Amino acid sequence: MSIELTSYTASFVDELARSGIVNVVISPGSRSTPLAYLFTEHPKFKVWVDIDERSAAFFALGMAKTDGNPAVLLCTSGTAAANYLPAVTEARISRVPLIVLTADRPHELRDVGAPQAIDQLDLYSKHAKWFFDMPLPEGSEAMQRFVRETANRVVATAVSEPAGVVHLNFPFREPLIPDFSLAQQFFSTDHPTVAVYQGSVRLETNVLYKLADRLNSVDRGIIVCGQVDHISFEEDLFEIASKCGFPILADPLSQLRTCFAKHQQFLIDCYDSFLRFDEITQALQPELIIRIGAMPVSKALTQFIQNSSAEQIVIDGGNGWREPTGTATTMVYCDEAKFCHDLNKWIEDKGTSTYVKKWTDVNRWITKILGKVKDSGYLQEGQIFSKIADWLPDECNLFAGNSMVIRNLDTHFHHTNKQIRIFGNRGANGIDGTVSTALGVAANSDLPTYLIVGDLSFIHDLNSLILAKMNQLDLFIIIINNDGGAIFSFLPQASAPGQFEKLFGTPHGIVFSGVIDMVDGKYRRAYTLIDIEEGIQHFQNQVGLRVLEVITDRTKSVSDRQGILDIIAGEIKKAEDIQQPKKSKLRYRIGH
Repeated sequence: MSIELTSYTASFVDELARSGIVNVVISPGSRSTPLAYLFTEHPKFKVWVDIDERSAAFFALGMAKTDGNPAVLLCTSGTAAANYLPAVTEARISRVPLIVLTADRPHELRDVGAPQAIDQLDLYSKHAKWFFDMPLPEGSEAMQRFVRETANRVVATAVSEPAGVVHLNFPFREPLIPDFSLAQQFFSTDHPTVAVYQGSVRLETNVLYKLADRLNSVDRGIIVCGQVDHISFEEDLFEIASKCGFPILADPLSQLRTCFAKHQQFLIDCYDSFLRFDEITQALQPELIIRIGAMPVSKALTQFIQNSSAEQIVIDGGNGWREPTGTATTMVYCDEAKFCHDLNKWIEDKGTSTYVKKWTDVNRWITKILGKVKDSGYLQEGQIFSKIADWLPDECNLFAGNSMVIRNLDTHFHHTNKQIRIFGNRGANGIDGTVSTALGVAANSDLPTYLIVGDLSFIHDLNSLILAKMNQLDLFIIIINNDGGAIFSFLPQASAPGQFEKLFGTPHGIVFSGVIDMVDGKYRRAYTLIDIEEGIQHFQNQVGLRVLEVITDRTKSVSDRQGILDIIAGEIKKAEDIQQPKKSKLRYRIGH
């Protein structure tokens, strides 16, 4: 049995390596022993160990986010596999490739009351692109070829558009220890394999011409760019914007706020603040909306799109239906970068656009107002995000947690010439696994990685700190601790009678120095902007887990954010005629 087990598992493991897989995340367990040992024995894998399966899955997700190459997850049978589900869900929606390998009891021990056995068949349901229950190990050449073909198929399926999760379930009988000397025979290039080549979808010329003709005929158009991973299309996109006279409304996860593309004057990054006001939205109504990537973070922008009567063209390289507004008129399935490159050839240069000038004038005006937040003398949560680009080094990763963190980033993080790649888990938008995912980004990148996270998200993923300690990972974490769930204070629940604090505010009274000490991390606490800047400078060139805990007031954070909107509203009322900016104080304020 050892020979059969070894040839079977070693062939599969080796073919994953030959298919380009590098990172393997293992959570210890008995039934997965054959694969765990052989992944560790193979010279081409980086093996990471995480004792918590939920954390492990998000860690693998973070690694796959950095380069688009699938990470492998391996766990034992039973509820261990069920703990992967939150990250599997996030990977599916955000289109991140993962390969999940779950060990299982052999068929005769399923559904008979055997210990550590649950129904693992189709465990992740529609969240996985493909599921297959592997056969029991045997040593024939036909089986060796089959497992190699399956390994190739797994990788190809995970990365094909839309990228996502593939789940293989491996039943193993005891004994579970492979023959290590025999395994080396299968770690070679002498075994037959299947080459898999992937292409990308381009539009036919007649369709491109039709779309370009539409763009050429429209004067009032906008381009909305949400999260787009592993695609470089900035130059062509900004060139299209320049020729058409269309502003680009760039979500922070689009990476357009941190690029050096030409025609950056067409970039709009304050829309979340000014699209809340009817006076401005009426003045800026488009005829055409082109949307690329995932839905943006900003609710104000989503509502602007939803309430518009404009024609809307959605470009989706993953052949999906990322269109919750229900207002799209055209869905275009093709590679986003190739679409922009090919379309650019057919776009006519219209020259100066009065419509785009309306957008850029308002954007500059609101930038100045928000600048008052950046320069105010006392700590506001928005200031952290307006100053973070100044504090961080050039060429780094910034991971933003969900809830108020990503929203504050959207509002206050504006264009910078620093090369900062911004990450977030905006598929299912949950708070689970945030720290683990950021650790995965840090582990699979040569750049320094920073995480800004809220206190509840941090508490929700405390087991990730063990992962950081065991693998000696480098991550700088800024925790914004406002003692509870600040986002609920902006929702209708805050004004409802009853147990708001108990059910939604959830104050916990925790400071995190003790837990950071427990995992040998470095810790500082900050109460002011000067404290934050000094803390970042102090930890900047150090390694390992570094945590800067920023203490803020939840109630004050709500009033500060509302105060900003009140200032903007007041300035809008002072403008005589936003519909006619040439005659308005709005233009005067921008120009002076």
